[in-house]
Amino acid sequence: MAQLRVLAVDDELPALEDLSYLLRADPRIGEVATARDGAAALRLLDRAIADGRPIDAVFLDIRMRGLDGVVLGRLLSQFANPPRVVFVTAYEEHAVDAFEIKAEDYLLKPVRPERLAEAIRRVAVSADVPVEGGESDTIPVELGGVTRFVSSADVIYVEAHGDYARLHTAAGSHLVRIPLATLEERWASAGFIRVHRSHLVAVKHIEELHIDSGRCTVRVGETELPVSRRHTRELRDLLVRRARKGRQE
Repeated sequence: MAQLRVLAVDDELPALEDLSYLLRADPRIGEVATARDGAAALRLLDRAIADGRPIDAVFLDIRMRGLDGVVLGRLLSQFANPPRVVFVTAYEEHAVDAFEIKAEDYLLKPVRPERLAEAIRRVAVSADVPVEGGESDTIPVELGGVTRFVSSADVIYVEAHGDYARLHTAAGSHLVRIPLATLEERWASAGFIRVHRSHLVAVKHIEELHIDSGRCTVRVGETELPVSRRHTRELRDLLVRRARKGRQE
């Protein structure tokens, strides 16, 4: 793929210089522009669009003078073709804001090169490889006091826990404070379907569907999940359509 064009935004010059240096060292990045505040960042982004060379991703500090990073991130999300956003901050408490803005990643200062490399990988994948059924989405999770982002593409199924949800991936599970209904609505275009009041499943991970004496279940990996009667017909019809499409292709 073509090299990425990125913008680094931070009102502290030493931090901005360090970040831009690390970005330029990555072979996946071709150009790095910089801005010291949100207003300057918007002007630069508008100019890049007008020149026909839009910015692919913005690496954005949060607490800045004037227009802070969260507000700027929300403005960027309203663009017709918004750039990917990676927050780079010394504060952990804005991870929920990052989730709402659909940020690609959330890095804590001081930025470690390996974490920045992972964030760039996420941006490159997001820019170049669409997820089956829709766009990828990410959710911030806490692992040992460090914020990480779990992609919807890596989630096999989701289990309701009251106002929380447990995301099950091949590498383990993560409890997040997001209702299952919210994820159902948000991840519908990414290939997820509600099969039970307590479960949301990635259709691509469904390996088997069992119907026995009116009781329906699905198998995802090594796990068997119940399917409620109200969702059985919808799920069965969906799987039949996918099977027919696969044979035609």
